[in-house]
Amino acid sequence: MTQRTPLSPASLCPCAGRGFLIAALTFAVSAPALAAGNIAAGRQKALQCQTCHGLDGLSKIPDAPNIAGSPEGYLVKSLNAFRKGERRNEMMSIVAQPLTDQDVADLAAYYGAIEVTAKVPPR
Repeated sequence: MTQRTPLSPASLCPCAGRGFLIAALTFAVSAPALAAGNIAAGRQKALQCQTCHGLDGLSKIPDAPNIAGSPEGYLVKSLNAFRKGERRNEMMSIVAQPLTDQDVADLAAYYGAIEVTAKVPPR
């Protein structure tokens, strides 16, 4: 009978060794942390967004997307893209420009915390 050598993570994937672990930890430590958003501050800041997106994150006009319940990371990325000019929309490019990093984090926390539910209509 042949004796089998036990498999280790490093033998299955060379990236699973010590070098990979060091690289992963280095990336985790050096990656910029997202500012912690404040839901209450985001709700207050969202008053300027309600004309298009509604205070509840449900669009009031056809051209504005519903943003209620969107993942915070997505909202942060989108707002920052508008701020930097990487993403363009006539209204959002103007509105997002003066937002601070904390404003963006607060808005993302607020709209991301809104729970969206749906019911099946009765037959």
